[in-house]
Amino acid sequence: MPGKDDQNYRINQQIRIPQVRLVGDNIENPGVFPTSAALKMAVDMELDLVEISPNADPPVCRIIDFQKFLYQQKKKKKELKANTVQVVVKEIRFGPNTDEHDYNFKLKHAEKFLTEGSKVKAYVFFKGRSILFKEKGEILLLKFAQDLEEIGKVEQLPKLEGKRMIIFISPKKKK
Repeated sequence: MPGKDDQNYRINQQIRIPQVRLVGDNIENPGVFPTSAALKMAVDMELDLVEISPNADPPVCRIIDFQKFLYQQKKKKKELKANTVQVVVKEIRFGPNTDEHDYNFKLKHAEKFLTEGSKVKAYVFFKGRSILFKEKGEILLLKFAQDLEEIGKVEQLPKLEGKRMIIFISPKKKK
């Protein structure tokens, strides 16, 4: 029964090119063969002729068990997917006049996020005339980065973008 992965490869009778290049472990002398001869070799071995690289000249084919081949392809894809890491960015918002208790509360959250492996985007949001105190915001963010330097490293120093001053902190690699 053909699955959705089957459309990527032409097998056996679907290969309509007059000549193909045969490669693989079970071929004594790899080289260019007429498609009919390659198909006959595959039938003799009770395997499938699978077109691996259709854009080559002549197209490259292999004599293999097609279901086993699909299984291995799926397994490789799954391994690659398992090795990729999703980067999660958590945001923490401060005001320019954030008091000590709120600061410590948000600091604990940031520590938890960094130990879980997430990046932290901390920003000071300026409303109205509070933009006059941008030095206060910068001091607050630098203090925040300094308090987190045990478990995180600063990716980007405080930068003013519109009415926000932003700093990025990523988790340190575990040894």
